[in-house]
Amino acid sequence: MKTSALLLALSISILANFSLRASADSTAGLILSTKCQGRYNINIWQNYNSGELLYRATSPNGNLSLGKGTSKATEGVRVYKFRSGIYEYWVWDGTLDNPQSGTLEVYKNNRILMRQACRKS
Repeated sequence: MKTSALLLALSISILANFSLRASADSTAGLILSTKCQGRYNINIWQNYNSGELLYRATSPNGNLSLGKGTSKATEGVRVYKFRSGIYEYWVWDGTLDNPQSGTLEVYKNNRILMRQACRKS
């Protein structure tokens, strides 16, 4: 009984992950994919028609989907910013030292809550 329940939960989790990615993929192109410390997986998509930036994250804390992002090149490194209420999510595409790395930053009321190192996947 426990094994079958575990397999069912695992298959639903995998299905949810792939359906999230597939639904974004049908109307948008993936422009950045990173794996961050703490098992955060971040994908930044751009809608083909509107150009809107979309944030898709999976983590042990759950999944998060945001739209209406902004992008800005800062000191040679691009940062993608997304807002949800009092929270802001910043994804840095590379660092000055290593273009294959990056950073995920989460802010609440303009104060940093979390900073995780990332690598492009």
